[in-house]
Amino acid sequence: QVQLVESGGGLVQAGGSLRLSCAASRSIFSINAMGWYRRAPGKQRELVAALTSGGIRNYADSVKGRFTISRDNAKNTVYLQMNSLEPEDTAVYYCNAQIVMSVSNIQGYWGQGTQVTVSS
Repeated sequence: QVQLVESGGGLVQAGGSLRLSCAASRSIFSINAMGWYRRAPGKQRELVAALTSGGIRNYADSVKGRFTISRDNAKNTVYLQMNSLEPEDTAVYYCNAQIVMSVSNIQGYWGQGTQVTVSS
């Protein structure tokens, strides 16, 4: 198992920046992929950015060029640097970790979420 704790959310004006952190309770070396999802009011949860243990990054089209996902293995922490924020980025952001136990068994874990509000 792994516990995830997010931090760094808050209120920011459009054009501003925030950095979200996701601290894992175990070494992220053993976690196959970590990512950030978000759920805006009235919308479904969507993938924002993901980072595999092999260093492959994947971003939603809406955040490409503005958001960057990274990790600090020594701190067991994954970050989401968000620049040029837009009101449409307002959402609860969730950290996710996926551990591949076998081809047919992937364990997923979620953090509690952190609110990001971008004012216009």
